[in-house]
Amino acid sequence: MSTTSAAGAAKFDRERAGEYEKQSRIALAGYDACHELSACMLVAALGAGTTASILVVGAGGTAQEIITVGRLEPNWRFTAIDPSEPMLDLAVQRLKADGLAGRTDARLGYVEDLPADAQFDAATLIGVLHHLPGSEAKARVLESIATRLKPGAPLILACNHHTYASQPLLLAAWGERWRMQGASAEEVKAKLGKILQGADPPDSEAAVTSLLDRAGFGQPTRFFASLFWGAWLARRVIKGSAPATTKDVDLREDQVIDSHHWRLEKAPREDAPLEPFPDMSEVGTMREPAMSAFPPLSGA
Repeated sequence: MSTTSAAGAAKFDRERAGEYEKQSRIALAGYDACHELSACMLVAALGAGTTASILVVGAGGTAQEIITVGRLEPNWRFTAIDPSEPMLDLAVQRLKADGLAGRTDARLGYVEDLPADAQFDAATLIGVLHHLPGSEAKARVLESIATRLKPGAPLILACNHHTYASQPLLLAAWGERWRMQGASAEEVKAKLGKILQGADPPDSEAAVTSLLDRAGFGQPTRFFASLFWGAWLARRVIKGSAPATTKDVDLREDQVIDSHHWRLEKAPREDAPLEPFPDMSEVGTMREPAMSAFPPLSGA
C-alpha cells in the first residue's frame, strides 16, 4: 500500500519501506482485519471458486491485499502496480515467500501506464488516497481505475478520511495508540506532527462518496472503520445504465446459504405471489389426531 503520485512515491524511500510493515500495523488498529474483510467482500461480490483478474493499485510494502485474498481464492490472478521501487521490491519478496509470485504481474509505475483497454474483474486501492494531494489527483486515480474495470466490477477503497485537525479526539486517540506500542511522549508528538503535514485525506465520508461518483462508481458500502480509517466497496457503473449498488452481488437477498454444504439455494422472494388461503369450510371436517400420537405427560 503506497501511492500513485510522484510526490507520494518519493515519501516511500528505502528507509521508510524498511519500517513500513511494522509501522502500518501500529498506525492502523485492525490492519489485518481490514485486509481480511476486504478479501471477504471481494469474494462475496465475485463469487467463491471463480476465476478473476484483480488490479491492485499501490501494492507495495506488505502485499497484504494479494496474500490475504490469494490464499482464499487459488484461481485469482493479480496485477500489482506501485510507483515506489523499494516498496514494490518488498512486496515481491513477500509474494515469493507466500508462493504467490507466479500468480502476480508486478509492475513499477502508475495506473495510467497500464493498457487503456485492460478489463479487470475487480480492483483494490488500499492506503493510497490520503497520500494524494488535492481532490483532482484523487479523482484521477479513481477514474483511471474505473476505465480499466469491467462494468459492474467492484472496487475496494480504503483510506483515512476527515481532516486530521478537525477531529482532535480521534487525533489524540491515535497518539495514545502509538504510546501503547512503546513510543515516548516526544515521539508521539513528532509522529502526530508528521501526520498533520504529510497527508491530505478526503475531508469526510461524503467527500469519498463524491469522488467515487465522479469517477464512475455507484453508491459505496462501508464495511470497516478504525479512527480516521474507512473501507468501502463500490461498483463501476456505466452512464445511462441502472445505478449499481452493493446489493447487486452474486450473493443476493433471495438466496440463502446452506451452512452444511455451502450451497446457494433459492428462497421464496418477498414479492412472490401468495398462496391462496385454504377453504375454511373444510376445517370442521378435518380429522383430529389420535391422542395416542402424543407422548404421555410426566406423571400421567
